[in-house]
Amino acid sequence: MAEGTVAADQLRLFIERIERLEEEKKGIADDVKDVYAEAKSNGYDPKIMRMIVRLRRMETHTRQEQDAVLETYRAALGLA
Repeated sequence: MAEGTVAADQLRLFIERIERLEEEKKGIADDVKDVYAEAKSNGYDPKIMRMIVRLRRMETHTRQEQDAVLETYRAALGLA
């Protein structure tokens, strides 16, 4: 078996793995979308929920820094 064939086979396997993972990712994204729709039908605000999910992903010190800057900007604009 030639080296080029081995490399092509390996590349094909990588591509196929990526394609399978992309399909799984799409399925998971659809599931997440369904959960947000269910939450909305129960009276929750999906936009706010997305913000909370994003905030919970952040490290505490990063979130605290962003909160401090946001409060400074809000105060400067009279939104506090």
